[in-house]
Amino acid sequence: MSDPIVHFEITGPNGPELVDFYRALHGWEVRDMGPGYSLVSTPDGSPNGAIRESEGAELTVGIGVDDLEATLAAATTAGATIVMPATDNGWVNKAQIADPAGNLVTLIENDRSE
Repeated sequence: MSDPIVHFEITGPNGPELVDFYRALHGWEVRDMGPGYSLVSTPDGSPNGAIRESEGAELTVGIGVDDLEATLAAATTAGATIVMPATDNGWVNKAQIADPAGNLVTLIENDRSE
């Protein structure tokens, strides 16, 4: 499959409450990574993700792409708006776009070292 969903992010104003909720509901393993950010491990075959404190609630998917710059160019041609340009956050190279309806999507460049 090309460009699979590889990550999700759940945000809301009370991070610890969200962590407790998803642990209790689904039994997900959640690891605190610092203030307001926790990594989530889901069952085999499912994408892993994060729970992050934020003013508002939203669910964002991360899609793995081979060439981030080419995908950003194709996305804007297809009608997306770049919300966050290509950024290396120390873990991954990623960007965010809003689709034509305004949905936020994170594009994550596939690791080429595998």
